[in-house]
Amino acid sequence: MKTDEQRIAFSSIEELGALLRKRTISPVELTELFLRRIERLNPQLNAYLTVVADRALTDARRAEREFSHRRRASGRKRPLLGIPIALKDNLWTRGIRTTVGMKILRDFVPTEDATIVRRLASAGVILLGKNHLHECAYGVTSNNAHYGPARNPWAPDRIPGGSSGGSAVAIASGLCVAAVGTDTGGSLRNPASLCGVVGLKPTFGRVSVYGAFPLAPTMDHVGPLSRSVADAAILLGAISGRDAKDPTSANKPVADYFGQLRKPLRKFRLGRPREYFWQKLDEEIRGITEAAARDLEKQGGTLREITLPHVEESLNAATHIASAEGRRTHEKAGFFPARATEYSEEVRTRLEAGASITALEYLDALDAQTRLRAKFDEALREVDVIVAPVVPFPPPPIGVDTVLLAGEQTDVRSAMVGLNRPADLTGHPAISIPCGFTREGLPVGLQLIGRAFEEATLLRIAFAYECAHDWGRRHPQVA
Repeated sequence: MKTDEQRIAFSSIEELGALLRKRTISPVELTELFLRRIERLNPQLNAYLTVVADRALTDARRAEREFSHRRRASGRKRPLLGIPIALKDNLWTRGIRTTVGMKILRDFVPTEDATIVRRLASAGVILLGKNHLHECAYGVTSNNAHYGPARNPWAPDRIPGGSSGGSAVAIASGLCVAAVGTDTGGSLRNPASLCGVVGLKPTFGRVSVYGAFPLAPTMDHVGPLSRSVADAAILLGAISGRDAKDPTSANKPVADYFGQLRKPLRKFRLGRPREYFWQKLDEEIRGITEAAARDLEKQGGTLREITLPHVEESLNAATHIASAEGRRTHEKAGFFPARATEYSEEVRTRLEAGASITALEYLDALDAQTRLRAKFDEALREVDVIVAPVVPFPPPPIGVDTVLLAGEQTDVRSAMVGLNRPADLTGHPAISIPCGFTREGLPVGLQLIGRAFEEATLLRIAFAYECAHDWGRRHPQVA
């Protein structure tokens, strides 16, 4: 049975907004509740690298005054007012340490905010702190050589995924209401899947990446992690839009994502790729995700097989782009190779490999990116969303580099990136939603990939599935 604290800690943005407007709880009381939970649980889970308790309480008092002065109308117009959230620690925060998970940046304090941080502040959120991540966001396990591993709250000896692992852990264990992270090779979606929360990678250009420490600028995305699809819709609305500081941001209208969720959903078309995505899976994961895909038909979907040729071959292109751009990012910052000894062996090896990518290979990779984007666009003219697994196996133990998959020893990182990177390469929006649990009680996510800049449709389909299930309402025992 849940305690009162747990009921509040695991409430949605919408639910907490109603409580704040009714004065059932104040922003200060809500913030203090989360800070107590962080103090109690973070030493075990390592979800936060920095907690800003004094600032959070100052922001909470400001929100409390706004609720008092403007009464209920203010909260309705600003659904994030007074809501405690966290940020992945590769997003610049003025006056707050931003490590990027790196030893080199252990004491780095930015002098300005990332664009999304400014937008969230304008929306009235309360920042609790900065979340753990894989070193410089260049990995999928959140096993960080400099700051220790983040731990999956469903099984603390297992990885939570990454690189936005700390954010997913914090939401799953009730240490914040929601968070914002980044995704270059699945870094929002795979931790969402492994921790039983929602992770949304918007269309490339939908959300500004200004002030997010880059990994591969051609594929970097910023997006929300949340407890529900509705919460993801609220956050996406707050952080989306053109940004003059980010030349990759798109001048596209921002929909009322949350307002559109509950509109009657017409019949929708689901595409299951014949190639690649469903081929090499743990059998338990296959059974759970296939059942979820079929269950979407009960919500109004029509499931059909589609073809997406050359997806697997395109992954080399994604690797070449990430390697070359990652190396350039760290060279331009003056970090690599000048301070190579301050990187973990894992990340140092990847950055060294980036120097071997030739200009011809990089340009060929960009051509492959254009071709694959066209193939996805073509497929998505025939269906509304593409359905696929997120991670091909349950979360492995911390420190394990290979798993047995379809009778073969498989590299953990390659397999976890593999099902997520296509949407990063093409830039199409993609979401991971909870769709079940393994026999060991570990969460499993289903991935939906949508048409460019049509996040509203993607969210409505995800919401229809979520409303028919209670997977997201289940919480780990550690909480």
